Amino acid sequence: AEGEEYVHKARAHAHAAGVPQIIESFVKTHALEQGRVLEVGAGSGLLQDVVRRYVGMDVSSRANRFFHKPFVEGSATAIPFRSGMFDAVWSVWVLEHIANPAQALTEMRRVVKDGGHILLRPAWNCDSWAADGYEVRPYSHFGFWGKVVKATLPIRSSRWYSVFYTRQVRIVRTLVTILSGRPSRLHFTRLKPNYSRYWVTDSDAVTSLDFYETFLWFTSRGDTCVNCPSRRSLLFGRPGQRNDTLVIRVRKP
Repeated sequence: AEGEEYVHKARAHAHAAGVPQIIESFVKTHALEQGRVLEVGAGSGLLQDVVRRYVGMDVSSRANRFFHKPFVEGSATAIPFRSGMFDAVWSVWVLEHIANPAQALTEMRRVVKDGGHILLRPAWNCDSWAADGYEVRPYSHFGFWGKVVKATLPIRSSRWYSVFYTRQVRIVRTLVTILSGRPSRLHFTRLKPNYSRYWVTDSDAVTSLDFYETFLWFTSRGDTCVNCPSRRSLLFGRPGQRNDTLVIRVRKP
């Protein structure tokens, strides 16, 4: 069946990206073997046996058939558990498919106890042109403006464009947050997803999130990134990669 083929490909992609090893390392590093853990966007349950006290949550009720551990149907923006219930939350390749990622982060942070951890590994910085397949389709598929967009992709996707543009935006956002003395607002880009033709990876993404913006959202609330370089390195170093993992230690008042 088409659905089973999708599950098989998704699992193969996760294994190729080393996702099980990343989660296992996260569990070991933070001594979560006996902790209670929630996976947001649990999909086919690939990671359910990494810890003993695991709960999987997915927006699709059909995912239930993959689980022998506890599973609940639920939305990342309204997690159906009480505050501080979990020692950790992890979510892999999910946030880019949520229309209100700030609410999802708020909910994940709410259900984690003080001193608990959140691991996030979305596809960062999804391209706004992915849904239309500009990278893989020939020029003949597009009108005048479409051809212009395709012709400018080498510039817009170049490392130097990203470094100079992203760096300035990050510096401004950081200064605004520091001077205001208030938690930052999560800045992200809304995308128009393509659900009918999967031209390239993340053609179906609805939001594009930036690693640093998400880091700033957490740290401005008193949390700590436990796997990040210094803020200076984040501001002036490389702009971030699509496969970066963000690990946060939550601090609640």
